[in-house]
Amino acid sequence: MPSEPQQLQPVTGSRIALIVGSTGIVGGNLAAHLVRQGWQVLGLARRPAAAPGITPVAADLQDAASVKTALKGIAPTHVFLCTWLRQPTEVENVKVNGAMTRNLFAALDGVRSLEHATLVTGTKHYLGPFESYGQSAAETPFREDNPRLPGLNFYYTQEDILFEAAQRGGFNWSVHRPHSIVGYALGNAMNMGVTLAVYASICRELRQPFIFPGSQFQWNALTDVTDAGLLATHLEWSATVPQASNQAFNTVNGDIFRWRWLWPQLAACFGVEPQGPPNPPRPLATQDAGLAAAWRSIAQKHALVEPDVEKLTSWWHTDADLGRELECVNDMTKSRKLGFQGFQETRASFFELFDRLRREKIIPA
Repeated sequence: MPSEPQQLQPVTGSRIALIVGSTGIVGGNLAAHLVRQGWQVLGLARRPAAAPGITPVAADLQDAASVKTALKGIAPTHVFLCTWLRQPTEVENVKVNGAMTRNLFAALDGVRSLEHATLVTGTKHYLGPFESYGQSAAETPFREDNPRLPGLNFYYTQEDILFEAAQRGGFNWSVHRPHSIVGYALGNAMNMGVTLAVYASICRELRQPFIFPGSQFQWNALTDVTDAGLLATHLEWSATVPQASNQAFNTVNGDIFRWRWLWPQLAACFGVEPQGPPNPPRPLATQDAGLAAAWRSIAQKHALVEPDVEKLTSWWHTDADLGRELECVNDMTKSRKLGFQGFQETRASFFELFDRLRREKIIPA
């Protein structure tokens, strides 16, 4: 916990966003987007990073007193909850992430300026928690009105706390359920795009094939992903148009693909040979030690900014996404009918991210 939570002067203005989890892949891209749109942006994190146009707010969501002190005197019009902490069991996920959500909204009790609160969860709403992943899944394509699955899911706990807080405080809410997120962020636990860029760079340096680390099923199945920039525009839209109030939304790019189609195109970006999944599969997490050692050498050779591969990649989460044995396709009809027409080509999501990573010397040129 920060030893001295930051005291801020009251902020005034037409639209003031409090982004909780402002250093993550969702919160960071949302903060940058809202700044460009002219919002006043407050970025809350345990260790908030300096960024243009964003006022840092330091707080530990697990400590109710820390959050209450940090938010004293702040009057946001919109709150975006974009963070979670992974725990070893779903019982602990419910306990810890539920407490974080409860602490946030308890600290906002009585803030009369608050108009809307947004919660970002994900496709595990339809697939179940990691420990029982896909054992009782909703039918595809996933639609927002699918009933909750039986058993514990910390997403459901977060939703219920949000609903209670909105009723208590008289503000509107929305919930977003993105799929695998592709976008710029470093040190993020759910970052497939950077993880695959690092993996492909290692394959090129070692002159090894770019082997799909997931399952045969996922290699051949239809699927989709979520661009972090598209998600940011969807979050702003749902928080500011009346017809989207008090709704849950899937958020995906709008196209569908098979990994067997996309994988060779990703390989071509790095000049490596693409290969499909071997039998048995080779998850990235099982190669961790060798990949880490290779990356340290690559970072030194090319003067890259981060030699510690663990601060760039999420082997385990990418393995989970690519190793699934069930179909994952999300329906966007609800958003389209209500007026959101955003779309992002998935190939462009990856290609644009790779270009930025090269420019910023995160991966070799």
